[in-house]
Amino acid sequence: MENRIVCVPGQRLCRLDSTHTLGKGTYKRQDYIYSSLAGIVNVDNTNSKISVVEVLSKDQTIVPAPGDIVTAMVTTLNQDMCKCLITSVCGLELNETYRSSLRRQDVRMKEIDKIDMLQCFRPGDIILARILPMTEAHTFKLTTAENELGVVIACSEYGHPMTPISWTEMKCTKTSAVEYRKVAKIVQDNADENN
Repeated sequence: MENRIVCVPGQRLCRLDSTHTLGKGTYKRQDYIYSSLAGIVNVDNTNSKISVVEVLSKDQTIVPAPGDIVTAMVTTLNQDMCKCLITSVCGLELNETYRSSLRRQDVRMKEIDKIDMLQCFRPGDIILARILPMTEAHTFKLTTAENELGVVIACSEYGHPMTPISWTEMKCTKTSAVEYRKVAKIVQDNADENN
C-alpha cells in the first residue's frame, strides 16, 4: 500500500516553484501551495517538467481561497466596514458558514472617499464578492470592487423583495420605494444567450 498524505484545509503542502503548480483543491499564499480541502494529497507527474499538486476529497469540505468568488450575507455594518457570513464558494454550497468582512475601501475602485456603507449594503443583503489575499490566518477579507460583484438579492425596509434599477439603486416590488445599494451587474452565460 502506497504512502498517502492526508491534509486539512489551510495546511501548507509545498513550495510553488518552476517544478510544482496548483491543482484542484489548492490555493496560493505567498510562495507556497496550501490545501483548501480536507483530503488526500496527490502529485500528478504526467508532465515531466512540472508536477501538479492537488487535493482529492470525497467529502467536499470547501474553504474559501484568495481569488474565489463567494456568496455572502451581510450581518452587521458601520461606516467603515460590514461583516458577512460566506455561504457558498464558486457556486458550491457550504456545510458551514465562514465569517468575513468587507472594508469601505474595498467596495468599489473609484471615489473611495465618497463611499457611504449604508448606501451600499444593508443587513440581510446577499452579495457576490471576491476573497482578497489573506493577511491574517482564518480571516477572510472581501472585495466588491468589480462591476459583477455587489448586492444580488435584497429586501426593502418593508421586507419585500427588491429588483435592481441601476448600478446604485434597487426598487421594492410592492411599494416601489427606491433604496441605494452597490448592485452587482449579473453576467449571463453564453449558453443562456444562445437559447
